[in-house]
Amino acid sequence: MSSGRVIGIDAGGTKLLGGVVDDGLGVHHRVRRTWQESGPDSALDVIADAVQEVRAAAPDVEAVGFGLPSLVEWETGVSRWSNHLALDDVGFRAAMADRLGMAVVVDNDANVAALAEHRLGAARGCDHAVLVALGTGIGGALVLDGRLYRGARGFAGEIGHVVVDHDGADCPGACPGRGCLEALASGRAIGVAAERVARAQPDSVLGRRMADAGALLGVAVTELAHAGDEQALAVLAEVGERLGAGLTGLVNALDPEVVVIGGGAVAAGDLLLEPARRVVAARALPPVAAVVRVVPARFGEEAGMLGAALLAMEELG
Repeated sequence: MSSGRVIGIDAGGTKLLGGVVDDGLGVHHRVRRTWQESGPDSALDVIADAVQEVRAAAPDVEAVGFGLPSLVEWETGVSRWSNHLALDDVGFRAAMADRLGMAVVVDNDANVAALAEHRLGAARGCDHAVLVALGTGIGGALVLDGRLYRGARGFAGEIGHVVVDHDGADCPGACPGRGCLEALASGRAIGVAAERVARAQPDSVLGRRMADAGALLGVAVTELAHAGDEQALAVLAEVGERLGAGLTGLVNALDPEVVVIGGGAVAAGDLLLEPARRVVAARALPPVAAVVRVVPARFGEEAGMLGAALLAMEELG
């Protein structure tokens, strides 16, 4: 690309984040959207509008990379299934190329976040890594033998839909499963666990906050926990232990050097990660538990945007 810059777009389950990214991973002209779509055309309109806003500030940019919360068929660029957006069987790459008149590359949002963390972030220098993206749901990606592993069609790494509890709660969204890690340890799961406490203890801080707001979101629970609220701290510890149970199976199966935890829910920091680490240390096979590290993502919520841009640079450059 003649300008050395591309657009990276991370279209997550709750919000879209994008910007112009240069070859030093500097970000310019950021854009943010929240979803108010009711169908595929509306979702595509929101995404295309965000790209056009960024491109208006950087007309020299010729390519865009996308990360979607979808099972993306790597060879065709078709979004085959999404648990959070109306993007089932949508020819995304072709549709965006037609709307934007730009070169387009697309992959799963956790895959592109893993690309950023592996190239320049918390998994740099590791040939075997797992990324777990804790947001509205849970995304995941695998780096095996130094390369992003996509599976037979591009659908690998759906860590959030690994079943942890056979008789557990229904997985939210369009997933047909029960007891998935996403139902137990996502940002949404933090809110669900906090609401259970709030109903049982209506005079608690969580109870009063839910009475005022009508619901509890993970971000609110995290804020209260950082402020020292005991019930909020207990909720994060409970969800962190569930996360650790899911990670135990992953590290036993894959023997990674590092597990990188990203997504918005990682704002809880060690309040969430330390309980997860303790469970992994206690329950993983001893030779695995002795060496695997569970660490926060370096790039935080921008990992997907940066990874989408890196994907465009590498695939189209």
